[in-house]
Amino acid sequence: MRFKKGLLLAFCIVVPWLCLMADDKPTEVTLHGYVIDSACAFTKGLHKPISESCARQCAQAGSPLVVLSDTGDVYWPISEKMPAEGQNGKLMPFAGKRVTVTGRIYSRGGSKAIAIEKLE
Repeated sequence: MRFKKGLLLAFCIVVPWLCLMADDKPTEVTLHGYVIDSACAFTKGLHKPISESCARQCAQAGSPLVVLSDTGDVYWPISEKMPAEGQNGKLMPFAGKRVTVTGRIYSRGGSKAIAIEKLE
């Protein structure tokens, strides 16, 4: 009986741990959407930018640019380099525009980030 309880306890600890570890591994994807400033993506509930100039002005004022996918998910562009680098410079030419983004997706606590490899 003790063996079964020990085995059950080990199972209950190991399986969730393996599931958590699986979430830590990045997945390579290609997604479609818009480059938009993060404030509008959340506070305005936009599905696409109001205008390119609006997205650029917000980014120039310091708002991080994000990728708002066609499915409505917001992806925070991140750097895999250490020390990490801001991504607004890479995204600024695409601010307010529809893009195709290829990169590695990271998820944590309900947030999604993308380490961009290709942006067009």
